[in-house]
Amino acid sequence: MFVISFSTIFGIIIGMSLFLYSVVSSTDNYIMFISISSLLLVVGGTLAATMIAYQGKYVFQSVIALISILGPFNVNAKKIFGDVGRIIEFSNVAKTQGVLGVEKMLNEKEKKDPLMFFGVNLLTSGYNGKDVRMMLEDTVESTFQREMVRADILNSMAGFCPAFGMIGTLIGLVIMFEKMGSDISAIGRGMALALLTTLYGVLITQLFLKPASEKVRQRLEIYRFRNLLIMEGLAMIADGKDSLTIQDRLNSYMDPKIRFKIAQG
Repeated sequence: MFVISFSTIFGIIIGMSLFLYSVVSSTDNYIMFISISSLLLVVGGTLAATMIAYQGKYVFQSVIALISILGPFNVNAKKIFGDVGRIIEFSNVAKTQGVLGVEKMLNEKEKKDPLMFFGVNLLTSGYNGKDVRMMLEDTVESTFQREMVRADILNSMAGFCPAFGMIGTLIGLVIMFEKMGSDISAIGRGMALALLTTLYGVLITQLFLKPASEKVRQRLEIYRFRNLLIMEGLAMIADGKDSLTIQDRLNSYMDPKIRFKIAQG
C-alpha cells in the first residue's frame, strides 16, 4: 500500500490551484494555455541536457527521488527517539553480556540497516571507541555525499528547465516573425504560443524541481543526523561508557522535547 506525504500533496494542490485560478479568472479561452509541443520541448530538453551532464543511472535515481517525495519520510522524531533508546539497550547488554550479546539483539530490520549492522560488527571485532567513531563517521559522510548527488541533479534540472522554456520562446518568435508579412493578425496568437514554453519552464522549475531538490536535501540531512547519533552511541559503547553517560551525550544533540530519559524509558 502506497502512503502519501500529505504536506507535499497539499503544496502541489495549492500551487496548481493558484495557477489555474489565475487562468480561469482572466480568460475564457483556457485551451490557449495547452501546448503539447511546448511541454515536450521543456521536459524532453531538460532530460536531454541532464543526461548529457550526468551519468544515466544517476539521472534515473534523481527521477525516482523526485517521485519519492510524494511518499512519507520515516525518519522522524519518534524514530530517532526509538533509535536512542535502542542504543541505550545495547549499552546495558554490552555491560552484562559483552558486545557479542549486542549482536544477538539485532532484529531483522536492524540487520538491514547498513550503518547499524556495520557498527555492531565493528563492536564485535574489538575496535576501540576512537576507531569505531572514525570508521562510522567516514561511512556516514560518504553515504551522505553519494545520496546528495540526487539533490544536486534535481537542482541542475531546475536550471536547465527555464532555459529550454526560453529556447521554445525563441523558436516561436522566429516562426512568428517569418509570417509577419503574410498574416499580421497572427502576431498576437503567435506571441502567446511562443511564451507558453517559458511559462511551462518556470512553472515546472518553481513548483516541482526546486522544491523536490530541497526536500530531498532536507531528508538526507535528517537521515545524516540520525546516523551521527547512532555513530556516537556505538562509539561510546566501544569505550565502555555506562548507559547514563550515553544518554546524556546523545540528548545533547536532540531537541529538548524528545530527549530520552532512562527512568521513563
